[in-house]
Amino acid sequence: MKVFSATDVGQKRKMNQDYVFVSDSPVGNLPNLFLVADGMGGHNAGDFASSHSVQTLVKEISHDENAHAIKIIRHAIEKANSELLACARENEAYYGCGTTMVLCTIVGKYAYIANVGDSRLYLMQDRLRQVTKDHSLVQEMVQRGELSASQARFHPDKNIITRALGAEEMIDIDFFDVELSAGNYILLCSDGLSNMVDDGRIEEIVRETKGSVEAKGRALVNEANANGGKDNIAVVLIEI
Repeated sequence: MKVFSATDVGQKRKMNQDYVFVSDSPVGNLPNLFLVADGMGGHNAGDFASSHSVQTLVKEISHDENAHAIKIIRHAIEKANSELLACARENEAYYGCGTTMVLCTIVGKYAYIANVGDSRLYLMQDRLRQVTKDHSLVQEMVQRGELSASQARFHPDKNIITRALGAEEMIDIDFFDVELSAGNYILLCSDGLSNMVDDGRIEEIVRETKGSVEAKGRALVNEANANGGKDNIAVVLIEI
């Protein structure tokens, strides 16, 4: 596999609260690990939430002796959540901080995926499709039939998320698995990309940008900035 990762502060923010982790070699009993986290909170708190949660998660995975990928990931996310809550209790500067998280590990011909919040994982086979489901207020409205997907994209409450690490003691994690083939792409991203570039344009960029996976990934970041760059941008692009 070939991998590109990047974060970018965007055009409007002064601080980058997005965080990525990429390893195409083993992390503990996982053969690889790819992750995007999008922090939220006051001054420094969002930056701390995303970086601290990812570092806690990677440490837990590194020491987990379980052989089952989903069990390893679940335990690590739960530990990262409890650690973030403890930090917020001990330091008022971190009160109310939180982070989204989307991650995957590729085992043989399958990708095992977990997400909390509205950072996304897409799979590009014959076409691009969003594998994860946003944990957001507007997504719940779409599911209830109150909004169309196009209306949700521009809804004023689109950034209100309903799940995050650091929000509650018990964390609800979604898991998915997908079968992969040679030539597939996996894209993990924060909403700084998905809010600035629609799915059709993401597919077009991945499909039509000439050159390496890095060229495709940088083109995605550049497009988000060209469209306004209203938030931090995080991208992990994996070519199978």
